[in-house]
Amino acid sequence: MGRRGPLGRRVGVCLAVAVVGAVGLTGCTEQRYWGGASVAGNGAKARIGLVTKTDTNPYFVALRESARAEAAALGAEFSALAGRFDGDNDGQVTAIENLVQRGVNTILITPNSATGVLGAIKQARDKGIMVIALDSETDPASAVDATFATDNTAAGRQEGAYVKAALAGKAPQLIMLDGTAGSTVDTQRHTGFLQGIGLTNDSPAVLGHQSVNGDQNLAQQGMENLLQRAGNVNAVYTLNEPTARGAFAALQARGLTAQAVIGSIDGGCQGVQDVKDGKYAATVMQFPAKMAKLAVDAAAEYAKSGTKPKGFQDTGSMVITDRPVQGVRSQDTAWGLQNCWGK
Repeated sequence: MGRRGPLGRRVGVCLAVAVVGAVGLTGCTEQRYWGGASVAGNGAKARIGLVTKTDTNPYFVALRESARAEAAALGAEFSALAGRFDGDNDGQVTAIENLVQRGVNTILITPNSATGVLGAIKQARDKGIMVIALDSETDPASAVDATFATDNTAAGRQEGAYVKAALAGKAPQLIMLDGTAGSTVDTQRHTGFLQGIGLTNDSPAVLGHQSVNGDQNLAQQGMENLLQRAGNVNAVYTLNEPTARGAFAALQARGLTAQAVIGSIDGGCQGVQDVKDGKYAATVMQFPAKMAKLAVDAAAEYAKSGTKPKGFQDTGSMVITDRPVQGVRSQDTAWGLQNCWGK
């Protein structure tokens, strides 16, 4: 590869790139470097890099655009990269390495895996770059300086408590549609839901569960398979809203939607509309825009004073439903549509 300008290294990578002021997104992009060493404190300019799991998932789009807007408001330089697909750890490692070369002083990342990018994160922190995890935790949590995220166990617990209350005293007959087996978010939400509904993995009330990777089509197929031996289902746990839409489609095809209470987690505008339309009973809203804004504010402060946030920062969650139940705090879908994903 050649060079352009005094600090104009060219790097070809298949990553989605969105720079403040740019009009669109592109893959396999030649990236222009800010150049210079990463510095913080003494009023330094904030140079912020964001790495998301993908650049197409609406959740991460909302997070990215919130970060971009806050960076622009604060006069910070901002660049966003993403893996090529959900689970692309190698792509995220490459993105971190590129941002280090660009001279950022803060990296914000939604890690695909709790452990898959730890080496690259350590190398960045060893150079004095602050690293903040968004949405998903690393393992160990101390691998990053701080985490701004939903407490996913608490969100799962809220979903479970709602479904239990909505059953109005009926014994649960539960199907669980999980995400990617072994992922931190999947484990936390699954565990929290069981706590909220008052069951364990070994409870006879759990009729079946299947990992569907958060995908609507896989969720529909998985639900169809499980319904062949669990037609008496009256409660459905779903990891996220695409999963809930798949579950609803499978139940609708069998004429079983009236007997089953479906819960979910995410709180996107489409998900809130689904709840309003009666496709599922409730969703637990997250606030990715808030995560991004708070993290960019922390990055600006780090550049200015060298002060870092520490530990886990819970950005909150809220049950959204038009069928409120006693003992579960919630908001209706009108509020949800005004606030989906913290917009």
